[in-house]
Amino acid sequence: MASADQGRNEHVGLDSARARVRMKVPSVAERVAEELRYQLAEGFLVPGAKLTEATIAEDLGVSRNTVREAFAELAGERLLLRQPNKGVFVATLEAGDIHDVYTVRRAIEVSSIRTGGSPERIGAVRAAVEEGKRAAAANDNEGLGSANQHFHGAIVALAESNRLNTIMAQILAEMRLYFHKATMNAHFYSDWLKENEQICSALEAGELERAGDLLLAYLNRSEQQQSAIHGE
Repeated sequence: MASADQGRNEHVGLDSARARVRMKVPSVAERVAEELRYQLAEGFLVPGAKLTEATIAEDLGVSRNTVREAFAELAGERLLLRQPNKGVFVATLEAGDIHDVYTVRRAIEVSSIRTGGSPERIGAVRAAVEEGKRAAAANDNEGLGSANQHFHGAIVALAESNRLNTIMAQILAEMRLYFHKATMNAHFYSDWLKENEQICSALEAGELERAGDLLLAYLNRSEQQQSAIHGE
């Protein structure tokens, strides 16, 4: 009997350990990196901007060592660039990265929309479209850009996968860096708003294959446009 009780206790202990692994809490540095990715994706940080450990540490209420760790993580993702004796800067992405980024986008965005999603998730896609319409009506080009980012993030969120959402957070940050050059054309984002509406309407109607086809064509044209803008 004691042996059986001991076995059960060991089993419970093992389950508890596994639960702790599954529920790993992000470090402070990871949370700082997440915040900086968000600021990149929203267009608050632009290509070439210099970032200082002291300023970010003060703004976020963390140590400079923590910010340094976050910088290292984002440098590994090529979102930031360390220049010896000069500092840390927001990256200016190379034209050669465009196809790679869009390959990832086609893989995760199109597959996510073709699986559909809960009413709440689909509602988030619609909310991003309406956000874009309001920004367009107000001639708010930066707001329109953020709404477009939210639209694509909401599409990936349809899959309800934390891993895909993490990948998409990095992709959205990279895309905003690319789009910064394109937005010299004030109509850059508004040109895509009509297509966002069409994709969303197909999703709401349950026409998932059509929604995926529309999105795939959209991404292919967007890649061609970015390649032309960046001289690839």
